[in-house]
Amino acid sequence: MSVKKWIVVAVVVVAASFLVTRVFHNGYFYFAAYTVLQYIILATGWNILGGYTGYVNFGTGAFYGVGAYTAAALVTAFGLPLPLLLLAGGAASALLGMALGYLTMRVKGIYFSISTLALSVVTATIILNTPALGGATGLYIFRPREAPFFGTYIEFLFTVMTFLSVLALFYAWLIETSWIGRGLAAIRDDEVAAESTGVPVLKLKVFATTSSGLLMGVAGAPFPYFITFLEPVSTISLDVAVNSLAMPIIGGTTTWLGPLVGALLLSGVQQITTVTVSGEFNLLIVGILLVGFVILAPEGLVGLVRGLLRKRSR
Repeated sequence: MSVKKWIVVAVVVVAASFLVTRVFHNGYFYFAAYTVLQYIILATGWNILGGYTGYVNFGTGAFYGVGAYTAAALVTAFGLPLPLLLLAGGAASALLGMALGYLTMRVKGIYFSISTLALSVVTATIILNTPALGGATGLYIFRPREAPFFGTYIEFLFTVMTFLSVLALFYAWLIETSWIGRGLAAIRDDEVAAESTGVPVLKLKVFATTSSGLLMGVAGAPFPYFITFLEPVSTISLDVAVNSLAMPIIGGTTTWLGPLVGALLLSGVQQITTVTVSGEFNLLIVGILLVGFVILAPEGLVGLVRGLLRKRSR
């Protein structure tokens, strides 16, 4: 794809989402669609660090929560509009990612993963003990009843998340097809060899943690308006971290397309299961699919399809 094609795709997809809100008014559809779109952004953000760079991150909930609570605090204090909330939530999580990158410059492998898990625990503890953020009792947010050109504010959020999902995928594609993406791939394959050949490993690692945090914060910023109530246990949860990790692995971690495929498949199945059976089975579904793909298709769905196409072409 080229930049021009991405622009065309973005216009078509966002226009289609707007048209859907004109003719379709099922409340649960927008709830489920918002969740799926949110996970496309989270999975894409995770993949920049975990897939492109090879640093497994269990701290998705921390970045997501910082974005959500930053937006909630600004709405409560100043009543800022959604575009500024997106910028503020993304910036706050990007700064957290940058700090993580600098503090863990020399940490690798499982030790890096443990440090990201600790980051989630620390973030949740800070929020639990901050009365201005609602503490353990939570924080209520008053959502606007409607938005211009939309029947409800939820329909507006659906269109916004559609645009943000395309933007996140485009950002991942830009990274993947640039020298930065090649440098991150070199780090993933062999960090010592990459550094010895002149790849700026530390700078690229900080770039990856910052970019990953940015996208996760942007995904979290609209959440207060969507849910209207925030509390640390459900916002900075293990579910968010596990889903965001599983989706790129199921779809494929070496390409921007993998998180999209994995998020559509896994989150879609979870939403269907929630309606037809019970939401309690969601983590079980994640575990079964994750184990299955790790054993049968370690390169994910995208890698599996590409392998089959290569065999056919031969």
